[in-house]
Amino acid sequence: MRITQGTFSYLPELSDDEIRAQAQYALDNGWPLSVEFTDDPHPRNNYWDMWGLPMFDLVDAAGVLYEVNECRRAYPQHYIRVNAYDASLGRQTTALTFLVNRPSDEPGFRLDRQEAADRRLRYSTHAYALDRPKGERYSS
Repeated sequence: MRITQGTFSYLPELSDDEIRAQAQYALDNGWPLSVEFTDDPHPRNNYWDMWGLPMFDLVDAAGVLYEVNECRRAYPQHYIRVNAYDASLGRQTTALTFLVNRPSDEPGFRLDRQEAADRRLRYSTHAYALDRPKGERYSS
């Protein structure tokens, strides 16, 4: 199963040249970039770990690709994404986000069903990776 989150998640993996092109597009629009990583890609997990500080003063996409590759070296079995922020409305708004790294094995999620009062059904998702300790969730 393949996690689909963010822009381009329905496409094959982006090459470094494609990542650089998307980063340059964001920079050309005046959107600062940041790199984040996690081993828990649950759709409601908005709090990924930040790799370094947001790159507010960057003008060349090569700097973004450098940081992406450094994060890949440090966390090869984690999800890594690039975020672009648009502050034109007076607040930080995510204009673009896309995955640039995935673990070699993506175990996926299961849907848990729970019966409640008045014959109501509740559903929740459970990531299979969470059954392992943090830091070992995607190691083979």
